[in-house]
Amino acid sequence: MWHELRYERGTDADGQDCDTNAGRRASVLWALQYGRRATDLPLVRWLARQEAQCRREAPFQGLTDETELAGFLLAQHHQVEDVWLHWELKRANFDTWCGYDGEHLFAAGVPATVAYVRDSGHAERDDVLAYLLDQEGQPYVPEEGMAEWWRGERSRFPDDPSAEDPLTWIARSKLVGDQVLAREWLDRWAVDRPRDRATLSQLRYELADLGAFTEAASAQRESLVFVDNAWDAASAWQSLAGLERQAGKHGAAWEALRECRRALHDVSGWTEVGLGRMYVEELFLLARSAGAELAAVVFAEADRQARHVTWLPLAVLSLAAEAADRVGDQDAARLYRRLRDAEQRRIDGERG
Repeated sequence: MWHELRYERGTDADGQDCDTNAGRRASVLWALQYGRRATDLPLVRWLARQEAQCRREAPFQGLTDETELAGFLLAQHHQVEDVWLHWELKRANFDTWCGYDGEHLFAAGVPATVAYVRDSGHAERDDVLAYLLDQEGQPYVPEEGMAEWWRGERSRFPDDPSAEDPLTWIARSKLVGDQVLAREWLDRWAVDRPRDRATLSQLRYELADLGAFTEAASAQRESLVFVDNAWDAASAWQSLAGLERQAGKHGAAWEALRECRRALHDVSGWTEVGLGRMYVEELFLLARSAGAELAAVVFAEADRQARHVTWLPLAVLSLAAEAADRVGDQDAARLYRRLRDAEQRRIDGERG
């Protein structure tokens, strides 16, 4: 049944590229985490290869907890020949190169790994050896460093499920598509926690990711008491506007955007930075989704502000054209389509 766990590129319910077997493969990796056996090595190796292929070929690549878990489970078998598979995981993409710990490659022991690679005829021998050794030809990870790394990894991936952070179970529940269970874990995590900046920020993110935009907006509004400068205030109001819009509360979203603009008044050079572009983007998003009367008011403001903000990206120009069509402003629609097409040509030119 291993083929049901292989990396397989597909399309999710939202039309986005995905790994159709990611949840199944993750579930097996979690089971292996809590029930480790020496006889599981062939399966662990096969799963690690699937993770390497996924990180190499998936449209959004990146580095996931499951990829790191596969590497940790593989490392725990301490087989020196697995250095090549760890190397495959390490060099799968930019994020794995930066984030997948090099200590994985030394899992069989520092001297043993260096000697094995040095004596091998593997095609990757020279590249791996260059990675393992520093400029003086010494292993860049000392044995005492490996001991510390093992302690950290065993703490991160405990062998008892009850030792996991509830946030881990929230993420895992979402990965396998169980939104109800994810919400149960979130409520369990949030109960009795202090309503400080960190808690509210995490709560807002998790609620929004679960589609509970009204509650996410409430958490975001509650967090406004922690804002202590104009930049953070503008960013907080812009985020609140997006959550209110997604909750269908267009009037509240408009009020939040007006507060955002007031805060931007005290942000020097806001028309030339990403925060200003995000503000204009949210205005166009609201103009595209609000009722006709409010949409017209919001679009007029979006159009006015857009003329002062530099370097609007392609996505915002496309959104502006859609919003102009939505409110029936054909002159503005033609303008934004021209700007959109010009930006597309510029991008195409840079890409050759």
